[in-house]
Amino acid sequence: MITVNGSEPETGLITTTTNENGGGRIVDRLFTGLYYYDADGNPKPAMVDKLDTTDNQNYTITIKKGWKFTDGTEVKAHNFVDAWNFGAYTPNAQKQQSFFAPIQGYDDVSSEKPTTKTMSGLKVIDDYTFSVALKNPAIDFKLGLGFTPFKPLPDVAFKDIKAFGENPVGNGPYKLQSWQHNVQATLVPNDTYPGENKAKNKGLIFKFYLDFDSAYSDLQSGNLDFLDTIPVSALRTYKQDLGDRAITKPTAQNQTVDIPYSLPHFSGAEGVLRRQAISMAIDRKQITQNIFAGSRNPARDFTAKTLPGFNGDLPNASNLDYNPTKAVQLWNQANAISPWSGNFVLASNYDGGHKEWIEATANSIKNVLKIDAQPSAIATFSQLRQQVNARTIKSAFRAGWQGDYPSMLEFLEPIFVTGAGSNDTDYSNPAFDAKLREAEAQKTNEASYQLTGQAQSILLNDLPAIPMWDYVANGGEGVGVNAPMTWSGLGDFENFTKS
Repeated sequence: MITVNGSEPETGLITTTTNENGGGRIVDRLFTGLYYYDADGNPKPAMVDKLDTTDNQNYTITIKKGWKFTDGTEVKAHNFVDAWNFGAYTPNAQKQQSFFAPIQGYDDVSSEKPTTKTMSGLKVIDDYTFSVALKNPAIDFKLGLGFTPFKPLPDVAFKDIKAFGENPVGNGPYKLQSWQHNVQATLVPNDTYPGENKAKNKGLIFKFYLDFDSAYSDLQSGNLDFLDTIPVSALRTYKQDLGDRAITKPTAQNQTVDIPYSLPHFSGAEGVLRRQAISMAIDRKQITQNIFAGSRNPARDFTAKTLPGFNGDLPNASNLDYNPTKAVQLWNQANAISPWSGNFVLASNYDGGHKEWIEATANSIKNVLKIDAQPSAIATFSQLRQQVNARTIKSAFRAGWQGDYPSMLEFLEPIFVTGAGSNDTDYSNPAFDAKLREAEAQKTNEASYQLTGQAQSILLNDLPAIPMWDYVANGGEGVGVNAPMTWSGLGDFENFTKS
């Protein structure tokens, strides 16, 4: 078996609610959807037998026969439809709810008082065929059908979803052998798995670490076979330490500082000025060089440079430039609207290599704007996310996104569209929402990219989150281990081998 780094999942291992890194890397081994993504992010057919559409709005989907969940029940069309309806229905409080928003009837199930439990745009035609009708054409919909929330759930899941999340029954290349909370999760191959992406190893042990320094020590001592993030303390030495076992790869991941609209001084015209001032007060280039040894790229937008259609020279991107003079001017303009009071607190978990850059960012803001800016440590990522999701956090906080499929829209829609499941700042701008809908409705990628850029220009003015950088992933393999890294910075776990 191969040991890899991970973190304690925030919730049960359920496809429609898992929206964070620690749980996601496990859930995606346990469940398989219509497609899976190869190491380069290309969608490959998995359970889909045939997908027909002439307009990117109406789909007829046929699944392969004989594919089974690990409890022996066959995966049928209703398992997809039931899972999607469950994920969209507001009383179920699933964090991936917003991904079903393009489907007709979503508004009826997702309102505060739903009028029905099922979306009108989903129809089971027979045991192996179902249809999907979208509200509007969506260029990204097919690309996303391998993503976690679109995977099927067995009938047993709905009898007791909480219990199911502790011991899920999936249809993926692995099955869960054990989950020791806050310690590790052990996955073993699903011997009856019929997909192309079968496990090439005897299983995976996801060890949950509170810091990457401990994980790196385990990698060096032979107690860990794969580490996807080298700690800040070793960034200048890991290539020398590991030799040909060092991994360096540009990936689709980013880092942001999120500022909730509920905070005093950060809404309306005053809030826009303060957000822009804080962004211009952060010396991203110095932080990425001094702390990350150049293994981060200062942000130019809200996505990542490796994604198709990326444009690093969008209107309003200058708000991401270090500009102390203008930062002070903007801050003073905001003071003319409402004088600043209190302090600016930047909260982060310190268990994932974030301590140094959070402190450097707070200092940069403090030194430029001459305000009391300070970091605030939260013990674990899980605790941070719980505060963010419950809206009990009373400060700015660090956040980030790791691509689920290679699309700029996937970096924007879940986080910034009004009411989206990962919209942690409660940002809402109808002009931005409309521009993304327009981008989705395009028939060519090039036209969609142009409109996506226009939407990002709105974000770059409003700055609901402050983009910091995207990643050049730094990782390492154990002795005798072949552990390729994917486009998103995660391991290509099914293809890990160990001699």
